[in-house]
Amino acid sequence: MSQHMSLGNDDVFDEFLSQRGYDVPSEASDWQRDRQKKQCPDCGGLHEIAATECTVCGWMPESEAG
Repeated sequence: MSQHMSLGNDDVFDEFLSQRGYDVPSEASDWQRDRQKKQCPDCGGLHEIAATECTVCGWMPESEAG
């Protein structure tokens, strides 16, 4: 049996690609910022600077998820 059986499907696929030399981006852990807006790294939704959670997909930075 594989040692990766407990990983989720995305993790297995990422591991497969990375073992074959593909650059697999790690999950973003913070908002992307563009001028006066924040952009969700997960779905691309735009939000005001004061936003703490994406209202489109529900993503929130690890630092605010605590």
